[in-house]
Amino acid sequence: MNLSSLKPAKGAVQTRKRIGRGPGSGLGGTSTRGHKGAKSRSGYSRKIGFEGGQMPIQRRLPKFGFKNINRVEYKAINLDTLQALADAQQLTKIGIEELIQAGFISSKHLVKILAKGTVTSALEITADAFSKTAEEAIVKAGGTAVKR
Repeated sequence: MNLSSLKPAKGAVQTRKRIGRGPGSGLGGTSTRGHKGAKSRSGYSRKIGFEGGQMPIQRRLPKFGFKNINRVEYKAINLDTLQALADAQQLTKIGIEELIQAGFISSKHLVKILAKGTVTSALEITADAFSKTAEEAIVKAGGTAVKR
């Protein structure tokens, strides 16, 4: 074997289709573009959302709603979750750090405590917001709800 005997594998190299070079080539005339229509013309590029002239779906459907740029989004944590965390780790104070370590939230989240479930032990809970019923339930159990 030497360099002069090397050649590509069989079927690896194909000759380029020479389109639009007369009827003898078999690829003349319409040059494989079919007859008429936008796709047969030079300079054609399909616009995003174009549906062949039919009214596009983004124009058929009505606009609705809006995105409030001032919305404050909280990660909701329920009382039963807090009670389970307190029981599992023998905690009396639950703050943002404990929730991050437990994997319920990340450091960038704001936390709101909601009233699903019950609190049986007196817990000091620190969060960004509390629902009224959650705050009442925490105080009723002998704990405190601290807004940070």
